[in-house]
Amino acid sequence: MNLFQGRDYEQLVFCKDKKTGLRAIICIHDTTLGPALGGTRMFPYKKESGAIIDVLRLARGMTYKASVAGLNLGGGKAVVIGDPTKDKSEALFKAFGKYVNRLSGKYITAEDVGTKTADMEIVSKMTKWVVGLERKSGDPSPFTALGVFWAMKAMLEEVFGTDSFKGRIVAIQGIAGGVGYHLAKLLAEADAILIGTGGRDKEAALRVGKELGAKILDSGVKPDGTYDQNLDPIYDIECDVFSPNAMGGIINDDTLPRLRCKIINGGGNNQLWKPSHGKILHQKGILYAPDYLINAGGLINVSHEIRKFYPNGYNKEEATAHVKQIYNRMKLVIEISKREGIPTYLAADRLAEERIKAAKEAKTQ
Repeated sequence: MNLFQGRDYEQLVFCKDKKTGLRAIICIHDTTLGPALGGTRMFPYKKESGAIIDVLRLARGMTYKASVAGLNLGGGKAVVIGDPTKDKSEALFKAFGKYVNRLSGKYITAEDVGTKTADMEIVSKMTKWVVGLERKSGDPSPFTALGVFWAMKAMLEEVFGTDSFKGRIVAIQGIAGGVGYHLAKLLAEADAILIGTGGRDKEAALRVGKELGAKILDSGVKPDGTYDQNLDPIYDIECDVFSPNAMGGIINDDTLPRLRCKIINGGGNNQLWKPSHGKILHQKGILYAPDYLINAGGLINVSHEIRKFYPNGYNKEEATAHVKQIYNRMKLVIEISKREGIPTYLAADRLAEERIKAAKEAKTQ
């Protein structure tokens, strides 16, 4: 798959430091609307090529996420190659911070899968181009979950005629993750029936299940201890909503025939392995929430730290109200999809691309 074909990427930065063992990649996809903002993911990629593919997909998704959310930000992302459970060090994140600083604000980083606000505090010692710090807006995961939750309400209303979660079965992939856990809490409080899997960490998932009353299934861990998300039994569960909140590419040739849901709505990035999978969902009558549209809550929240946009500084109440507007954007995408007879992912793409196109045209006038 050639991810560059037909798409413009502005910059790909390879970050290496022998002393600390740092191996990272920063991708800046598009800065038409503003500086590229996107988190730093840490993951034990088997090959550098896998890390490159991931960061390209993630950075492009951030461009579309910022655009459709109405933010004056571009799209970027960073990945650090390593195991977040054993390869982290203060020196490594300081070395990474130096690379971020060299970009002089063209890329602004934050936490993501495999990194925490504590890691970003270390990065902030070497650069000011960091958001989502504990002393400011903090962990973006609860806000991402909040946006996913409100988008899910809009989808329930479309499919079932009511936005009530009472008695609705929601199958959550990644229920013990940062976003999955906070989403599960919101759903439990709304009386949804929860079923979940926890990926590599079943023990954490079992703890969440006990806390929230969720049924926890075995996940896709092979006998040798490795994890294959295509083996996750969550795809086979008959449910009202399938909520993927783990890694990308989970809607693919292997998993599509197994889906037994009416709605797909989750916080994971790049859920469609190929655009054609979104078309198949549309043909099957499964209402799909474009991931970058509904998981923009964390981005919206941290954007409130940027003084250029909010001179009075971060205000949690204002950020929360802003995140809840994702409900209206989801309704708009459903409306466009129905009116034009196109899949929801195409409707969202159109909104994002039209805003970027208008900004480019304005700059050339």
